Amino acid sequence: MSDIVKITKVRGTAVPIRGNDIDTDRIIPARYLKEATFARMGDYPFFDERFDASKKKKDHPFNDPEYKGASILFVNKNFGCGSSREHAPQALYRFGIQAIVGESFAAIFAGNCTMMGLPTVVVGAKEIAQLMKSVEDNPRTEYIVDLESKTISFGSQKMAIELPETYRTALTKGFWDSTALLRSNLNEVKKTAAKLPYMTGFTRS
Repeated sequence: MSDIVKITKVRGTAVPIRGNDIDTDRIIPARYLKEATFARMGDYPFFDERFDASKKKKDHPFNDPEYKGASILFVNKNFGCGSSREHAPQALYRFGIQAIVGESFAAIFAGNCTMMGLPTVVVGAKEIAQLMKSVEDNPRTEYIVDLESKTISFGSQKMAIELPETYRTALTKGFWDSTALLRSNLNEVKKTAAKLPYMTGFTRS
């Protein structure tokens, strides 16, 4: 049975993070890059902005109980800039974020997100301002990010979203998960491997 996951829609409440040029050092502090696995990354997004030196909570949207359970993140320009660390999207995803909507994204960050099934979609400055205001006015507002129709909707509102067609296809067809793709074609993989000299000890002509 194929375990390919096609991502066509993300539905849920949202959380806004205001500010341009939020880099990966802010999303995931460097000291957490030493973890051997990504298992606990969900504990660390924006850690130094969410907690003081004694680990007491500070005022931050990710700490706000009104946004608890949000699966969509609203951001401004050039989100995810800085280093190319894969830990940044891992931290957001494992915190519970399933889609990010913003004015623009750093290219490597957006690519890393796509490779783990986390859509990063773009709207204009006017639209993101409207989205952020809507969720700040009512944190229980439900949004639908539809990758097939390339829209985000809430209530009676609907606006266009953009993302590279290669990313959209990878997500909606399930190609984003290279491991699942290989598993779903295991017989073909085995046939191909059997023809490769370096897989057969160079014994085949």
